[in-house]
Amino acid sequence: MTAPYQLCEAHVGSHPSAVRLLPTFDVERLLGDLKILDSHQWSLQTTFETDGPAEEADFDWRALPLRSPTGSELRTDPGGAGLDEFADTKWKASAPYLASILDSIPAPLRCVRLLALGPGACSELHFDTKIGFPWANLRLHVPLITNPGATLLMDGDVHVWEPGTFWFGDFCRLHQVENTGTRKRIHMVIDTTLTPELLSLFPSSFLDQLDASEILFNRPAVPVDRSYDCSFELPLSFLDFEEAEGQFKLPQQNVQATVDGDPLVLSVDGTPKYGLVHVGDGEFRFTGWTDERTVQITESGVVLRTRQGTREQRLDVPVTVRT
Repeated sequence: MTAPYQLCEAHVGSHPSAVRLLPTFDVERLLGDLKILDSHQWSLQTTFETDGPAEEADFDWRALPLRSPTGSELRTDPGGAGLDEFADTKWKASAPYLASILDSIPAPLRCVRLLALGPGACSELHFDTKIGFPWANLRLHVPLITNPGATLLMDGDVHVWEPGTFWFGDFCRLHQVENTGTRKRIHMVIDTTLTPELLSLFPSSFLDQLDASEILFNRPAVPVDRSYDCSFELPLSFLDFEEAEGQFKLPQQNVQATVDGDPLVLSVDGTPKYGLVHVGDGEFRFTGWTDERTVQITESGVVLRTRQGTREQRLDVPVTVRT
């Protein structure tokens, strides 16, 4: 069904589309862990949309999750906003060197998957929704196995990243993966929230080109300090993380939202929809997501916010019931 509002499009920032990060890794140790994890057939990768896991890949694009929502080894999608926090899967404990790499990253991790692109596989030209500096989350790659025919096309540039290197890619830009070789390509793909400390992994030449207005840092969670139970009306598009910037401020259908429980949950028309993570002063982001989208409950009402870098969209709505 077509959404009754505009969805976001590919986004091109001021910085290069990809950059090699400062650490390098031991290829033999990477392959040692992979030998253990690659002893069985991996499942096809699944996409994630606002309502949850969606379609499986229709080509040979397989995944093994090291972190996933609830730590489920069955979730091959990247996850997103919902009721469940990300957690390590049983596979991470079987890969001590990969685990040490993940534990060294100076930011909270979201999803981590090993992604295998089989020989002859090719994706459509596409973009990943709201993954990048403006939305407080980054997608990083550690190649484990590749070949000259396993390529990433991004912004007209063709990349073949060598095993043992570490990369940032701006996957909110149009890109395509293809493997014309005879051997599968395997990368560890890391989705991480954005913190100031994470920028220490980037070379200074890249940081010099990074526009500060395009950066959104994720705030740490803080304890809930009082009751925030209430009900209010919420624009339908605010629940869709694929909406274009500011769409929730336009006239549209509203739904009934309720905040209650311990821990707090936002329910929509009586159905639990999102966990709430307190970031201070009565402001909450959604579990599994970032500060890109928050609900702030105040004495005078509710403030809905979305952020893209330093740019903020805001809508004030009244509370209908306080409990």
